[in-house]
Amino acid sequence: MALNEVKDMKIAVSSDEKTHLTDFVVSELEKRGNEVVLFGPLAGEDLPWTLASEALGLSVSKGETDQGVLFCYTGTGASMVANKIPGIRAALCADAETARGAKWWNDANVLVMSLRRTSPEVAREILVAWFSEQIQEEEKPTIEQFKVIEKRYLK
Repeated sequence: MALNEVKDMKIAVSSDEKTHLTDFVVSELEKRGNEVVLFGPLAGEDLPWTLASEALGLSVSKGETDQGVLFCYTGTGASMVANKIPGIRAALCADAETARGAKWWNDANVLVMSLRRTSPEVAREILVAWFSEQIQEEEKPTIEQFKVIEKRYLK
């Protein structure tokens, strides 16, 4: 499935700041018929990156949105915060192959990109890979292991 075939999804997008890259990604998602739900500074909210990342993760975890796209300067901190939320599998992706693998092997549900390192052209390639791939049947037991491990540490 190509990015232009991805439509009718509800996609959460959050960042620690509004930039040319965030505007570009939101536009790419919207022009393909997706509903984009903005969080943090992208929605005009004065939230630090930690709380903007949490808001996006909660939206995906609760099923209010289908997938998430998250940004911060390096992408590392946003990934770490999102992954604290049960049910979130956030993947920091710097290229299309990493994005493809995150979906293929890990059924990742939050794509994270670095504002510092990602150009619009690379972001488009990452989006195409992310939304054209899905978990492979033989990897589903691994995702169940994710859930078992997560439950061990929930109180």
